Amino acid sequence: MKNELPYGLKIAIINRTFKRMMDDWASNMKLTFAQVRVLAEISNMENEGISEINQKDLEKYDKVSHPTMTGILQRLENKGFVKCCPSSMDRRLKKISCTEKSIGMYKKLENKDNQIFIEICKGFSENELELFNSLLDRILHNISKDKFDV
Repeated sequence: MKNELPYGLKIAIINRTFKRMMDDWASNMKLTFAQVRVLAEISNMENEGISEINQKDLEKYDKVSHPTMTGILQRLENKGFVKCCPSSMDRRLKKISCTEKSIGMYKKLENKDNQIFIEICKGFSENELELFNSLLDRILHNISKDKFDV
């Protein structure tokens, strides 16, 4: 009888390992992985030409609460990675934008994400990597917003 780990535990181990590797990388910039993800999304939205990014946009994208995003943005602003100023579109909101320190963060995150993926999939052939990515996409489709609030 095989002593195989349950699927959920395998996924949890992979997730924790990936997150730890990302946190290690982010700590070199004195950031957390959560902060890097938010910076990456802001810089990506700016790159796509979105003129005003506000906290609600980021909360929706990251699926986090208002207080959680408030804390992340305050720490990023204190560290000089973002600037917040009154919105010209809605006085109740603050416009959030990257500073020179964080412009293009989405590219850095994408590169690191790919690097870690390749590292944890060491020994996979190109075909296996493509198949694995395809299977991950199918799993994500299966847990889409239609069935669960992911």
